[in-house]
Amino acid sequence: MTKKELARGLAEKYEIPKNDADKTVDFIFDAIQKELLEDKEVSIPGFGKFQPSSRAAREGRNPATGETIQIAASKVAKFKPAKQLKEALNSK
Repeated sequence: MTKKELARGLAEKYEIPKNDADKTVDFIFDAIQKELLEDKEVSIPGFGKFQPSSRAAREGRNPATGETIQIAASKVAKFKPAKQLKEALNSK
């Protein structure tokens, strides 16, 4: 599912203008990103948690040449699903 499909589904389900649905979806993702950029956790009950995390610099290998390369340190967002989501995914 894409962001556009999510907004279209929101517009159809709640019978709101597509433009308003686009703005709502954008607001939600912007709010999550803002919190993560401030090193804060975002918890959505019944769905899961987004947490900022840091990866240390490390050595890696270029798969084409086998040459050792340096991979820079980076920040990532980790997602931990809530119990309800795990159960829903495993119930079928």
